[in-house]
Amino acid sequence: MTHDRRIDELVDGALSGTLSRRAILQRAGALGLSVPLITGLIAASPRAAGAQGGELKLSSYSSDPEPRTAMEQTVADFSAASGIEVNLNTVNHEDFKQAIRTYLASGDPPDVLTWFAGNRARFFIDRELILPVTDVYQTEGWETAYPEGILAVSKGADGEYYFVPTNYYWWAIYYRPSLFQKAGIETPPATWDELLSACDALTEAGITPFSIGTKAPWPSAAWFDYLNMRTNGPEFHVQLTDGKAAYNSPEVKETFRHWRELLDKNAFIENPEALEWQDAVTPMYKGETAMYLMGGFIVDSYPDDGEEDLDFFRFPIINPDVPVGEDAPTDGFFAAAGAKNVEQAKQFLAYVGGRESQEKAAQELGRIAIHTEVPLEIYEPAVQKGIQMLQESDYIAQFYDRDTSPEMAEKGMAAFVEFWNSPDDVDSILDALDEERKRIFDAEA
Repeated sequence: MTHDRRIDELVDGALSGTLSRRAILQRAGALGLSVPLITGLIAASPRAAGAQGGELKLSSYSSDPEPRTAMEQTVADFSAASGIEVNLNTVNHEDFKQAIRTYLASGDPPDVLTWFAGNRARFFIDRELILPVTDVYQTEGWETAYPEGILAVSKGADGEYYFVPTNYYWWAIYYRPSLFQKAGIETPPATWDELLSACDALTEAGITPFSIGTKAPWPSAAWFDYLNMRTNGPEFHVQLTDGKAAYNSPEVKETFRHWRELLDKNAFIENPEALEWQDAVTPMYKGETAMYLMGGFIVDSYPDDGEEDLDFFRFPIINPDVPVGEDAPTDGFFAAAGAKNVEQAKQFLAYVGGRESQEKAAQELGRIAIHTEVPLEIYEPAVQKGIQMLQESDYIAQFYDRDTSPEMAEKGMAAFVEFWNSPDDVDSILDALDEERKRIFDAEA
């Protein structure tokens, strides 16, 4: 990149409000520019008059109270910095997943939308419904500021960047230490046999081992992810979610055999299909259940006065001969290919992908920022524990409904819930699911 081009990008970043004063000074110094000179260049730029202002339509799935408040604050901060008026439309998380195809296919889509990295983004990238933003990546220096694994799930098959990641989070088994103590469990289970023994001890103490709500089926997918990765390893799991391995294979049947062990122990709360995932937090808080396999965002819905008696541990090892995989879904934003306000959309993406915005969001929500310049010291001890757990893993998966195609995810999660209700029918359920795999991936080939 030429020296003049770098100066132009510095001016653009300053005018858009996406660069902090510190970042402006650092980049100016690297380019050999004095403070008065760069100030003069910014003021004299013909882009200065038109850089501020405009409008932007943003659709968000951040509908839970704390994430919604944080999103509203991000929008307010961006508007104050850029002068751009943002029309924020917040939609219930599950409704948003169903509506996004309609949004993007319309003649007037939102300019920017919240979404997920990996396969879920590539589904729309492959259909040319997402705007490429490689220029934003290059201007902002994100190719060196984001981890390699995150960069990989932000690209399309053409190597261009389309998705701007802002945060990711760990999954783990959350538990009540006081209930473990009551049941005589001295340490969190590290192996499958230890987990089964813990379930027995909790049941004997009159405590249901696990909470879960499957009214929306995705919490069941977490169980499949972990049981399959722990049984067969992340590589096999990727082959399966890519449609290259069979659901009725001996490997997957072994995964469901382990799942059946928990069902046979009545290890889960009754009638989970009647509960949203947040509803299943309540019996855990009340001491009726002891554990919950859930993402780090569970703390957003857990009562504040109970958080001192809430901890988490890594999903136990089943097969010690396979690498350790962890789910760490990556959230962020993209611009619609049909966006009417492209320049404003790119300014917003540059803002939310930057260090300052991500650091603030990390401090407010306790999520893990993508930008590597965000210091670890800002995080609470529990978050640092989650980061360490991810750093010690061998593979980072996105999550079942993000790692496979949307239709396959829908069929798979329905099958997981069906198995939950009718475990004796596992063979026919997996045979039918594999027929769906063949149909779906043959059609997409």
